[in-house]
Amino acid sequence: MMYSESHFSRFQQSRRAWFKRIQKLGLMALGVWFSPSTVFAKPEDAAKAIQAITGGKPLINGKVNLVIPTLIENGNLVVLKVSVESPMTENDYVKAIHVIAEGNPLPNIFTAYLTPRSGTATLTTRVRLADSQTVWAIAQMSNGSFYQGQAETLVTLSACVESV
Repeated sequence: MMYSESHFSRFQQSRRAWFKRIQKLGLMALGVWFSPSTVFAKPEDAAKAIQAITGGKPLINGKVNLVIPTLIENGNLVVLKVSVESPMTENDYVKAIHVIAEGNPLPNIFTAYLTPRSGTATLTTRVRLADSQTVWAIAQMSNGSFYQGQAETLVTLSACVESV
């Protein structure tokens, strides 16, 4: 069976129209996917992450010193320092340090596991911050208790979410 040129032309036009509709739907979906309301975590998400870490145990203020700049020009590379007061002996040491950021797409930024052989409960690293937010450092102690420190940051150029 042979198709006429007009039949082929109509097929091409309907195919283009179909692709344009799919493209518009795709862009709309990306817009919803990458909109700030759906990408950034909310304080409730950070609270859930903290709840999952502590298992409902109370957080005690103190022992944890979180140093992060209060004004961050570019959230792509933020220096973060955490230190926890601990003798780091076999009977009393920091088991883990969890860092939570309430405005990042995934609130639990990282967890560092320590042992008495670590010597000190101090770490320095770089993180990405998506927006101005509160950042928490939670120290999980060998006796099962949890200590916290927190810092507020103001990010002028967000990271984690690039515009499309």
